[in-house]
Amino acid sequence: MQELLIISGKGGTGKTSITAGFAALARNIVIADCDVDAANLHMLLRPVTYHTEGFIGSQKAEIDPHKCTNCRTCEEHCRFDAIKILNAHSVVIAMACEGCGVCRLVCPEGAVTLEDHMSGHLFLSDTRYGPLVHARLGIAEENSGKLVAKVRENARLIAETQDSDYIIIDGPPGTGCPVISSSSGVDLALIVTEPTVAGLHDLKRVHRLIDHFAVPAMVCINKWDLDKEYAEEIETYCRHHKIELAGRIPFDRGVVSALAKGLPAVDYEIAGAPQLAGAGHAIQHVWQAVLHRLSSLSA
Repeated sequence: MQELLIISGKGGTGKTSITAGFAALARNIVIADCDVDAANLHMLLRPVTYHTEGFIGSQKAEIDPHKCTNCRTCEEHCRFDAIKILNAHSVVIAMACEGCGVCRLVCPEGAVTLEDHMSGHLFLSDTRYGPLVHARLGIAEENSGKLVAKVRENARLIAETQDSDYIIIDGPPGTGCPVISSSSGVDLALIVTEPTVAGLHDLKRVHRLIDHFAVPAMVCINKWDLDKEYAEEIETYCRHHKIELAGRIPFDRGVVSALAKGLPAVDYEIAGAPQLAGAGHAIQHVWQAVLHRLSSLSA
């Protein structure tokens, strides 16, 4: 079993669309959506969820009104301004509370406790392409890295049970904690970029991160023909750093139509007959290049 991570240094590069295309082309896979802050892979894969569980990602302070004397000591020591006096009682504003526990330490009456806080939900689903493990973090919630780890843990368990060949991971954008959690222990990372100033800049950032963890990387240039000069700059960067170019995907309005119908580009149907758009053909070629690299890594 091998794990493929699809990531991008910035949002909006087409990472999820390419992941959905891979899911449509691959066989005997488990799919994991680790972009828990803004999960959207399920919109294309149309999953049927069979299991949901809550995710406890943090603790929040709670004040027992029967013990509290409203001395305001907790309010004075809270650096996050999370404790307020409402209706003559001290209350915790949950969205502002960081769960640090200072209020509990300083309360002379022992009125403050730290309680587990549900930060999001984990879902196990079936799709026509294979099992999907995905999650949703609550609004303004943190610890997405821990939720990502839980998504990957469940994906691995399913893959081991079903003897799957690949786990295809739709990773989060950027270089933060969720990306680090998504990257650990994967066999290959496909970095999706686009021919823009921001695309090249963020490609360099995410490549440095992946390289730090010694994860083999490939690069895919999406919508490469929108600015061929910048696309060439990206290819020059790849050659200089010895990063294999998996392929180029052209700008294709058919992809927009496919997404509007909730379909991966490679599954898009025109006039009732299956047709691959220009981008769909390119995604096929990129997938074959990725498969070849994964095969060489396992040899």
